[in-house]
Amino acid sequence: MEDNKCCCSTQKNDFYKLDAILEKYQGKESDLIPILQNIQDSFGYLPQDIIEMLCSRTGMHPSQVMGVITFYSQFRLKPVGEKLIKICFGTACHVNGAETIAEALMDELGIDIGGTTDDGRFTLEAVACLGCCSLAPVMMIGEDTYGRLTPDMARKIIKSFYADRGEYVGKQ
Repeated sequence: MEDNKCCCSTQKNDFYKLDAILEKYQGKESDLIPILQNIQDSFGYLPQDIIEMLCSRTGMHPSQVMGVITFYSQFRLKPVGEKLIKICFGTACHVNGAETIAEALMDELGIDIGGTTDDGRFTLEAVACLGCCSLAPVMMIGEDTYGRLTPDMARKIIKSFYADRGEYVGKQ
């Protein structure tokens, strides 16, 4: 991994973002998790070219960095949609029907858990707990929390996002 390696999918100014992050943490191996969190905050995910450049500029071994990325579920190697939908599968949500909410959303959006809609609008993600047990079953879309859901309510919420734009690509 040399500094002069072609990184065709990443623009040059994106490497300046990486440089700023590495400068903040002084590229220390002990700060790998916060470095990766900052990279993901800047890019929305962890682009392969940026990971390679991170390794090149810090001397960290790629398998070490990838080991951390793949161990923690918070890290993403693929871009996410404009809106990230998190479905809670904690105990309270599971018992109160999280699976039926997930099935309704997968059906409505035409994607599986972990997938992104073709229009890039939504990414669907399962999480262990959102900390809203009294609202079970619950999901978050961006920073907004929706609780005491039914499958029909979940579908209507998705439809409302498309209605805001005067469009709808889901099931009619």
